Amino acid sequence: MTTTAAAATSAPPALPVPAPAPVPPAGHPATPAAPSTPSTPSAPSGPSAPALGSPWPASARPGAAGELMIGGVGLAEAADRFGTPLYVLDEDEVRARARAYRRALPKAEVFYAAKAFLCSAMADWIAEEGLGLDVCSAGELRLATAAGFPAERILLHGNAKTPEELRLARRLRVGRIVVDSLSEIPRLAALAVADAPQRVLVRVVPGVAAGHHSAVRTGVDGQKFGFRIAGGDAAEAVDRILAQPGLELTGLHCHLGSQITDTTPYRTALDRLVELMADLRDRHGVELPELDLGGGHGVRYRSQDEELDPARFAAGTTAHLAARCAEHGLAVPRLLVEPGRAVAAPAAVAVYRVLAVKHTADGRAFAAVDGGMSDNPRPALYGSAYDVRPVGRPTAGTATGVFDVVGRHCEAGDVLVRGAQLPADLRPGDLLAVPAAGAYQLSMASGYNLVGRPPVVAVRDGRARLLIRRETVEDFRAREVGR
Repeated sequence: MTTTAAAATSAPPALPVPAPAPVPPAGHPATPAAPSTPSTPSAPSGPSAPALGSPWPASARPGAAGELMIGGVGLAEAADRFGTPLYVLDEDEVRARARAYRRALPKAEVFYAAKAFLCSAMADWIAEEGLGLDVCSAGELRLATAAGFPAERILLHGNAKTPEELRLARRLRVGRIVVDSLSEIPRLAALAVADAPQRVLVRVVPGVAAGHHSAVRTGVDGQKFGFRIAGGDAAEAVDRILAQPGLELTGLHCHLGSQITDTTPYRTALDRLVELMADLRDRHGVELPELDLGGGHGVRYRSQDEELDPARFAAGTTAHLAARCAEHGLAVPRLLVEPGRAVAAPAAVAVYRVLAVKHTADGRAFAAVDGGMSDNPRPALYGSAYDVRPVGRPTAGTATGVFDVVGRHCEAGDVLVRGAQLPADLRPGDLLAVPAAGAYQLSMASGYNLVGRPPVVAVRDGRARLLIRRETVEDFRAREVGR
């Protein structure tokens, strides 16, 4: 006799999530701005100043004398005040993008993927906008809960969770844990609490290739994540979890890759996941109430790039899921999604100062800046391309030339932007701004050459406040315990 998972185990309660709110117009935040030091823009943009458009934050406006305003704060002024390299994070852009997901998927549960970028302020904004949080390490989990993020709205996953991380997650009573290997099942079962079975999902590899680079295509067979559907690996993991009374299987999880701009891969994955859910029902008499499609939604890094709008994602997946479930006689599970880059990346701008300009005999030109692969490893890792523009100097009518914007590190591959059109008279001291800098830059930043990681400044309503200070050589020395 077929039952639902609610009868087979116990249905997980829906998390308390406020109703989605409309995205406010620029300059009208949903919640009051935190006290901060007011910025006095040297070149304020007027109400008629046109927005720059994606990939820049929605608040981006050109100011006088070549200034660029983000959240009402001039980037050149912020660079003078906080130094460079500098990351400027638009709080309203983060909030608006979080609301866009809530609005597009009102019946789904939306988790922000903390690996894109996390700090205490970001955790606050995400919590206030009603999203859950997806973490994949003890560090992310500890920071989030220390900031006050509710543990029951946290989902933990990762392909190699340590025993200590699993113990921490159980002690904090996180809402869900994604099982990624067979060894995690007995470890979690041993941590069972009689009055609180741990809700888990099984990470499934559906055999779907999607993503902008082979290093981030995580839905295909033959890589380190999850359990293959082909060959029965996923079915075996489900069998073992259902045999553990301290674990409550609530659904399946998959993550296909990164920078996906088409809904076709998600629909293909749904076909295979729903078929697996129907097979599990037939074998065990259990219908799983949740299905997590992960994230990977593409954003624009350059104006000509494509992106995956939340509404388009919702339209391409929710109806398809309902239709496939109807074909198999399944109740439609609650959809879970995990956008990270799509919330954070377009909300930040990186600002660099030119240190040297070099022209070679073969006609090439290089603009060397005071950052590089230590704060943005993506171009070196994946060949990622970015837009760039000068700020803080007039450029109207100025002749342009082609430059490679290069970093300061001891690698020939330390190139931030290739083939950029910049003023031909570019000189040391000029400022360059790079958009879409909010995800997988600072979160993957390193201490290469002992160059400290840049600070992060939040902007809103013409005010700027420091969220993360610049890392110094004293921070590096503080880790040393002997010599």
